[in-house]
Amino acid sequence: MEGREIVGISVFASDRKGLLRDVSTVIAEHDVNITYIQQFMQDDVVQIYFELEGVRDLEGLKADLLKVSDVIEVEVHRPFQDIYGKRVIVIGGGAQVAQVVLGAVSEADRHNLRGERISVDTIPLVGEEKIAEAVRAVGRLHRAAILVLAGSLMGGKVSEAVQELKADYGIPVISLNMAGSVPEVADLVVTDPVQAGVMAVMAIASTAKFDLEKVKGKRF
Repeated sequence: MEGREIVGISVFASDRKGLLRDVSTVIAEHDVNITYIQQFMQDDVVQIYFELEGVRDLEGLKADLLKVSDVIEVEVHRPFQDIYGKRVIVIGGGAQVAQVVLGAVSEADRHNLRGERISVDTIPLVGEEKIAEAVRAVGRLHRAAILVLAGSLMGGKVSEAVQELKADYGIPVISLNMAGSVPEVADLVVTDPVQAGVMAVMAIASTAKFDLEKVKGKRF
């Protein structure tokens, strides 16, 4: 576990004030960078999951974490990138979302059989405010690699959210060929929802030759 490899670590502890501070201090003392963190609570036990970069002494780090007050157990895992890989996010109307997911899952299966790791996440939503909020939140999702907007009509605040997502996080956006201004700000517009899902996976798969940059702004 040397170099810049990412290591996943779960710290189980009795919950208390200052626990996260004490655990992160130990990690910093080992000159390790925290690239991702999430926390879960069950009864009085908290699980803090870290993805760490630059771990040179894994056993020493585990031993020092176990010395932190109230820490019960430390487990080592493969990082989410190795297990679930890049994420395709699909947002929009239920029927269209289902068809996009059908194409994305079918294509992801083909690439994952070759050793790729691509997962598909979705939420059917109705309403400009809710969809715009969901689009903006994609930038905060761990491993989100591409967004597909599936619906019959999207514009206004949703278009603004798409532009912010692309500018702030560099996440590409595929839109179905729909009414509204979203197709005008998307990177690619696809009429067939199944094909949109397929192309979304191809755009982020390292085992595919599809280059989104070469077709950016086009409609299919």
